[in-house]
Amino acid sequence: MTPDLEVSRDIAASPAVVYSALVDITRMGEWSPETIRAEWNEGFDEAAVGATFTGHNRNGDKEWTTEAEIVELVPDARFFFDCNFHGFVFAKWGYGIEPTDDGCRVTEYSQDLRPPEAQKVSMSMSGVADRMTHNRAGMEATLERLAAALE
Repeated sequence: MTPDLEVSRDIAASPAVVYSALVDITRMGEWSPETIRAEWNEGFDEAAVGATFTGHNRNGDKEWTTEAEIVELVPDARFFFDCNFHGFVFAKWGYGIEPTDDGCRVTEYSQDLRPPEAQKVSMSMSGVADRMTHNRAGMEATLERLAAALE
């Protein structure tokens, strides 16, 4: 993945604690300002490469869902997933976790793969005109909330 964005934050919790929280996608609504909840799709109930889940998102009065598939898992270190729309990967997201003396550094990554013609449809659906600025702010808030929940 070649991220368009990456945001890091030191968290005073072990890599194992942070990893466990992140891969429990049913908790994503606790920290993400955009994803209000997420649920495992049929046939899955925990993180594994190939597992799929649905994220339920909100921005103001706009609501939409996103299908995602886990593409990389490294215990206590990496959690990456692709967001799909009818088989087309339009975004990649992930988290890297590195141990520090006081806990770990968590980095959230995002890569936007939408072609220009899809960006107008996406803007209409989500109400987000500047996805890069919106995502950066959301990533900062997500890591801040994650730290508050785990420290």
